[in-house]
Amino acid sequence: QKVSVEVLDHLEHLALVDFRDSEGVERLQKAIQFADQLHEVNTDAVEPMDSVLEDRCLYLREDDVTEGNCTKDLLENAREKVEEYFVAPPGNIPLPKLEERDTFLQG
Repeated sequence: QKVSVEVLDHLEHLALVDFRDSEGVERLQKAIQFADQLHEVNTDAVEPMDSVLEDRCLYLREDDVTEGNCTKDLLENAREKVEEYFVAPPGNIPLPKLEERDTFLQG
């Protein structure tokens, strides 16, 4: 199943991911094919669940700190940091409209 330019544009805006090359589009199509397999599962007699663990008794454990003072070690994993904080990608960045940019499927 091919992904239309409009759907691709909508997904790019939702996920803030750029699918401009053939590899990105191919990976998206494979993910959709994989998810489509769920339509083949018969769930007619299955009641919806709030949690996959709803039939088990879950016990709370004590919240005891067993380790600490590892900020320096943790921050070594950060791609980018400011002072002692991880820098996350900005969310909800305005992307250019579909007509204003080169998209792999258009060209």
